[in-house]
Amino acid sequence: MIKKLLSKILLPNDALLVIVRETLFIIEVKYQQVTGSVDEKLQTCDFRRKQYQKLLITLELKVEYVYVLNDWFKKPEYKDVLDYINSVNCHYKFGKLPLAWLGLPE
Repeated sequence: MIKKLLSKILLPNDALLVIVRETLFIIEVKYQQVTGSVDEKLQTCDFRRKQYQKLLITLELKVEYVYVLNDWFKKPEYKDVLDYINSVNCHYKFGKLPLAWLGLPE
């Protein structure tokens, strides 16, 4: 079934279905200590979110794509990519993913 909708299977670090919000949260955890390939992966959230939306279209679920980042990404050189993440309706949080943000009790 998946291969009929997508040309390549995507596997997130984690996913969480919040039924009361009718939303599947795709969670990608990116912790970095040196410059590397994660830099470019941060720029793929829009494409990946749309791929997950394709998979869930018949379930009528919303898809939210969120990165959980460590403090490495607070450096000024990541401002543009963090702005981009927000501009394509994806999200990022530093350190942890607050339950309240997901719509869950703390």
